[in-house]
Amino acid sequence: MKFSHVFLGLAAVLAFGANKAFCEEVRIATQPIPLYAPLYVAQHKGWLEEELGKARPGTTVKWSYFNAGAPINESFASGQQDIGLLGDTPALIGKSAGVETRIIGKPSAGPKTIAVVVGADSQIGSARDLKGKKVGVPKASYTEHLLSLVLQQQGLTLKDVEQVNLTNGDIPPAIVAGSIDAGAVWEPVLTKFEAEKAIRVLADGTGLKSGLLAIVASSDFLRTRRDLAQAFLRAYARGAAFVTANPQEAARLVAEDVRLPPDLAEKVFAKLDFSPALTDEDIAEFKKTESYIRGIGLIRSSVDVDAFADRRVAAEAGL
Repeated sequence: MKFSHVFLGLAAVLAFGANKAFCEEVRIATQPIPLYAPLYVAQHKGWLEEELGKARPGTTVKWSYFNAGAPINESFASGQQDIGLLGDTPALIGKSAGVETRIIGKPSAGPKTIAVVVGADSQIGSARDLKGKKVGVPKASYTEHLLSLVLQQQGLTLKDVEQVNLTNGDIPPAIVAGSIDAGAVWEPVLTKFEAEKAIRVLADGTGLKSGLLAIVASSDFLRTRRDLAQAFLRAYARGAAFVTANPQEAARLVAEDVRLPPDLAEKVFAKLDFSPALTDEDIAEFKKTESYIRGIGLIRSSVDVDAFADRRVAAEAGL
């Protein structure tokens, strides 16, 4: 009798352990934008669950959607995320503030996907004309960095304009309404409002900023479930290859996810490099951004980019 009790107890423990093994969950923080199209392709194709399942059978995904990088940092800080996609500036700000993350790759990069814009009929002809004007830009975003670089080319600084802290999606309507004179935006609102002839590009990131974004993972996730981080990058790479080879089909597939009609999504895809593995050029760009945001006081403690970026994850994933 005692033996049977022991046996049943052991069976229950083993069953609990088996169920636990099949209850792995990867929490992903993202934004509904075409810059992350490979992720949504991988989701629709079943590649994300497939790659995660190869590493740990039964792994599921919990999605969280945000409008910018700052709240993603907050979510990581409160221990609610494992992997996140955000701009280079907020990624570095979060790290400097003590958020325990590492950069493991990039979702995309493209200098023409970020721009300083004005109304289609605006009399503003160059960045020099922005002096004293109201300019909408999400605070601590990578387009704020672009705005600074564009102004710098004309001998100006952010102090020469009146910054208005607005979300990316609110900037073009505010320009059309006349409540601001210009704005610094990223896709998809750039292509969407250009197509509507509501705005025009004053300057994009060409020669100034590559539009580099970051895939970050919590340090704890990398310590305890590194295999799942590798699996995530493999799935993302599969999605990236599909977008590159089949942009029209990919645009139809993810149009709802990225909040852009297929024809416009395809135009955005043409501006982007979706390769997730970090390059030497990417590391140099992160360092350039870190130097800038430290110089203007957005961060008080420096970030060692070489230590922040864990390029081994992609290599271990076979990328």
